Amino acid sequence: MPFQLLWPIILLALLCEYVDSTLGMGYGTTLTPLLLLMGYEPAQIVPSVLLSEFLTGVLAGVAHHEFGNVNLRPGSRSFKVAMALAACSVVGAVAAVFIAVHVPKWLLEAYIGVLVLAVGLGILLTIGKAFAFSWRKLIGLGLVAAFNKGLSGGGYGPLVCGGQVLSGVGEKEAIGITALSEGLACIVGVTAYVLTGDGIVDWGLAPSLALGALLSVPLAALTVKKAPVGKMRWAIGGAVTALGLFNLAKLV
Repeated sequence: MPFQLLWPIILLALLCEYVDSTLGMGYGTTLTPLLLLMGYEPAQIVPSVLLSEFLTGVLAGVAHHEFGNVNLRPGSRSFKVAMALAACSVVGAVAAVFIAVHVPKWLLEAYIGVLVLAVGLGILLTIGKAFAFSWRKLIGLGLVAAFNKGLSGGGYGPLVCGGQVLSGVGEKEAIGITALSEGLACIVGVTAYVLTGDGIVDWGLAPSLALGALLSVPLAALTVKKAPVGKMRWAIGGAVTALGLFNLAKLV
């Protein structure tokens, strides 16, 4: 489709990305099924969602750093975690793209729904418990999350953000890291789709998604800065659990 801006899509992307950049999840997971209901095809949606999230993810990471939610200076632990998660995305996302066409849709949705729900419940059931920092957990969840992203355009943020909390990373720090690493994971996914011919960037959809999502980033970073730290784990755990239930409810 030719380049165009669609204001309903811009508003929808703005709302979904505000939630994503505030809680570290929710953009692709909620936006993809809504676009399907609007009549777009998966081959249009997934590359366009991935492209818009690449742009907003990098910008959101910078915004969270500037607002003091996370330290993403080269050499910091948060920067190393973000780069490690991004490296995982090269393996997970590319592998996912090559098998995406062979996975039944219902099985994919059930798999992501159960996995995300398990992480959400794990966070809620361990409120008040401190976890030691674990590279092993982070890398394992990073690989699985990038695999999910390449398959469906969603399912990355809940696992990476929630998984960091369960791996000993602070809540606000986890949100900023997730934004940057997810952006880098998305460009890997969209590149793989284009190279394999399984999808193309729809320029009638992608610009509206990107504009709406970009507009939400500064407000989301400010929201995280002002939010009480003690409430963030409840918010992240509740959001992950809700997204897991949402995915499973679509099957019913």
